[in-house]
Amino acid sequence: MSLHRWLKSSALIPVTVVLWLAQVCLAQDASGSQSWTASSQQGDLGGNVNPTRTSETHTESNGRIVDKTSVETLGPDGRYVPYSETEKESVRVNDTTVRNIERTFARGPNGERTLIQERQEESRSLPGGEQKVVRTTSSPDVNGALQVVRRELEDTKQPSPGVRETHTTVLAPDVNGGLTPAVQIEQRETKTSDGTIEFKKSTLLSDGTGRWQLSEVRESTTKQESDRVRSKDERVLRPNSNGSLAIVERTVSKQTEAGSGERHDTSDTYSTNVPGQAGDDHLQLVQRESTVRRTTATGAQSTTRQVQQPSPGNPSDGLHLTTETIDIVRPGSGGNTDQTRTILTTDSNGQLGEVWIDTGKTGNPSAIQVDTRTSAKPK
Repeated sequence: MSLHRWLKSSALIPVTVVLWLAQVCLAQDASGSQSWTASSQQGDLGGNVNPTRTSETHTESNGRIVDKTSVETLGPDGRYVPYSETEKESVRVNDTTVRNIERTFARGPNGERTLIQERQEESRSLPGGEQKVVRTTSSPDVNGALQVVRRELEDTKQPSPGVRETHTTVLAPDVNGGLTPAVQIEQRETKTSDGTIEFKKSTLLSDGTGRWQLSEVRESTTKQESDRVRSKDERVLRPNSNGSLAIVERTVSKQTEAGSGERHDTSDTYSTNVPGQAGDDHLQLVQRESTVRRTTATGAQSTTRQVQQPSPGNPSDGLHLTTETIDIVRPGSGGNTDQTRTILTTDSNGQLGEVWIDTGKTGNPSAIQVDTRTSAKPK
């Protein structure tokens, strides 16, 4: 059944339509500097969602990139008022170093703009493929002065061809007002000549006495099964009651190129944590996800994603469809692109009974992405 016929035959089902409209203006001066501005508006024709407006600006000049995003929401008096703002700045310090700064602002009780978080990242590329990154997150204290609340020290090396190792130390505030290592993360990725990728990530937590306890291990194996099929097996291991590592989650995925611009993705997730059931050490199927992506000769793209899960109250009944998302992207006139998203979710009775529709238009090429993750329901 086509989407149009399904909507027509489902007139008794509550439908909320969310419209998203955008305008993008691009500019480039003689020196090659680029900039663009964008504005969008989102509203609910049924009056259940508070409308918002978003404006964006992007400028690039002499190795410096600045992005600003401002969100406004409709106030009680029917006028739009500032809600939040984000400023991102990226500067190339020299040939080997890039510094990024992101500041997030909110509005105080009197409408004043207040800084609520600042994140800085400095990345340095060294000889031999080594890269060092320092990330710092700061928040204002009671007096408004910025205080560091988190720091990450990341060191990536390539000890041999096809092997990449990353060591990360996360520092958190201690009782003395300083920063103390709280988390260590070890990652190793190995690529072989046949296209297989082995990945392992170990997370260790400090016990406060200078010793480290293994908290979690994530492993994955990605293989090129054939020219058209690629598979991935992911595993999550955590210490059990005996202190030994045990698999608590496993996801098996497969990506198949069907030809003629069509791709099929499937993934099954198994877990020891089953909704509505007491946990044990046995893996059970808790989610199945399938995605079909199609691209036509005219450049139109469609993506249909279905998610099946067991009922929380009756997990023994097996999987049933809980969410279906349909994304359609079509080339429009004047270099714009028209986008439509339809989301069907289950109601309290477990039936597909709620439909969300987002429509939009954009002229910013970098914003044209099909994302099939289910959007959060607007408040």
